[in-house]
Amino acid sequence: QELEISWPLFVFFSSDIEISRAQSPKAVDVLAKEIGLLTDEIEIYGQTKAKVRLSLLERLKDQPDGKYVLVAGITPTPLGEGKSTVTVGLVQALTAHLNINSFACLRQPSQGPTFGVKGGAAGGGYAQVIPMEEFNLHLTGDIHAITAANNLLAAAIDARILHENTQSDKSLYNRLVPVVNGMRGFSPIQLARLRRLGISKTDPETLTEEEISRFVRLDIDPSTITWQRVVDTNDRFLRKITVGQANTEKGFVRQAQFDIAVASEIMAILALTTSLQDMKERLGKMVVANDQKGEPVTAEDLGVTGALAVLMKDAIKPTLMQTLEGTPVFVHAGPFANIAHGNSSVLADKIALKLVGENGFVVTEAGFGADIGMEKFFNIKCRASGLVPSVVVLVATVRALKMHGGGPNVTAGAPLKKEYTEENLQLVADGCCNLQKQIQITQLFGVPVVVALNVFKTDSPAEVDLVCKIAKESGAFDAVPCNHWSAGGRGAIKLAQAVEKAANQKNSFKYLYSLELPIVEKIRIIAQKVYGAQDIELSPVAQSQVDRYTRQGFGNLPICMAKTHLSLSHQPERKGVPTGFILPISEVRASIGAGFIYPLVGTMSTMPGLPTRPCFYDIDLDPITEQVKGLF
Repeated sequence: QELEISWPLFVFFSSDIEISRAQSPKAVDVLAKEIGLLTDEIEIYGQTKAKVRLSLLERLKDQPDGKYVLVAGITPTPLGEGKSTVTVGLVQALTAHLNINSFACLRQPSQGPTFGVKGGAAGGGYAQVIPMEEFNLHLTGDIHAITAANNLLAAAIDARILHENTQSDKSLYNRLVPVVNGMRGFSPIQLARLRRLGISKTDPETLTEEEISRFVRLDIDPSTITWQRVVDTNDRFLRKITVGQANTEKGFVRQAQFDIAVASEIMAILALTTSLQDMKERLGKMVVANDQKGEPVTAEDLGVTGALAVLMKDAIKPTLMQTLEGTPVFVHAGPFANIAHGNSSVLADKIALKLVGENGFVVTEAGFGADIGMEKFFNIKCRASGLVPSVVVLVATVRALKMHGGGPNVTAGAPLKKEYTEENLQLVADGCCNLQKQIQITQLFGVPVVVALNVFKTDSPAEVDLVCKIAKESGAFDAVPCNHWSAGGRGAIKLAQAVEKAANQKNSFKYLYSLELPIVEKIRIIAQKVYGAQDIELSPVAQSQVDRYTRQGFGNLPICMAKTHLSLSHQPERKGVPTGFILPISEVRASIGAGFIYPLVGTMSTMPGLPTRPCFYDIDLDPITEQVKGLF
């Protein structure tokens, strides 16, 4: 049951938060009942949010899945081109206007961009998730849980090095396996470590001195620590820090850094896991450093796996919310697409596909351009989930196409130049090369593509027609102008109809590369076939890291490229379709728990910074009404 939208009353509201607040959301227990959830399958947070329990998957295991739609985009301007609004507008059109079951699955936004430049991620205008301030701030605490788990592990690493540096084997053993009430016993995670070491004994009193030494000493090489602390704030001054300067740390000083919370491997695990047991296993496999012999040291070795799982036990449940027109939304996980894999959770998609039924649609979104978020969706997320997408919706804007055609720089916070607000068919035509390239990238995976042109009021009819014509000539199944931002679901009905038709097309989905290929070859395939690079060039550091991961048995993992989203190349200023470039790989990291190898292209930072005038200047709280102002 959709909400009744009183359109004439809405036209006077200008900001996203005013539009959101003007609509009264239905109570979340009512929404849950409408979509077929049982009372004991939800945990309610306030009036408008609820966690959904994973037991639902067992109950609906025999229910056929619905159609699976991915929303991706062309290479964006720094302003973003509206993939979230298209996602929301599409499900509003499907359910509230065409009476087809649908579900949107979105990422939880990081508070970095919310208070930085880009703002929130609830969609916008009349195609957004409500209440948008609850969506954009804290939600149900998942990112805080990830931060707590991540930093507990970081603390455990440094503490373990300190204790090993300052204690004998005997002292370490007596503290790690203490006598309690006259009894001494190993904890389950310690018994598991003994088994990995090839020690089958279970009585602490029977270990030899050599076995005790192997058990108590992880011998972490501090220079190899890859696990960083995180915080969900854009804080450039944490990009390089020194830890351990207090006298109590006995001179154990090392250089470290903070990453933004959503870049944590634990966030990637949350997004890719398929069950509580699977999440626990993945958390234990996370490699945090190497020992002095070059062997990997894991969270399991540090004895912290169970504690991490406890901190994450509620975060694994997707959060149910709704669109402005009362259609259901899952918000779950929020990895960035440039420095992580950029997709919402496998679990949310799987639950939603069961709930919508065989003729329904689940619409999810991949971050940034198709070359980044979509490529990772196919090669990483689909491998983890086993799900096959039915259609790709590729979002474009006249504004971004003009930029790719040679228009002036687009800068967040600065007014758009006249080239972007006046008709210029030549700029649009020249910029369609980027749209064509992104259509070609989609076709590499064998999935039908529908282009959604997100229309702005400054776009002329001739510009809109030109983009749709070129898109169809370039291999798109269809290309549709969309007005969901100003008209809600009504403005995306033609898109919904095109998606429904495309979902019935023959689908020859395939992965881009075989996991059996060497790491360097997989990186090269992505660089050449997706980005259009001539070749790749690994730094000596990157090559030694690849050699080490291969030796350690991690060579058969998919690749998650950390690359700028502002160009198909590694150089943000190169728009359109750059060619002939050599893609530099400066460093290669491994997220073993998440299950991918993570090359850094050029000088990618995993901690954003604040601009001169961040969004927080406009954000305020009314102390009388307790209403939030200025979020967008």
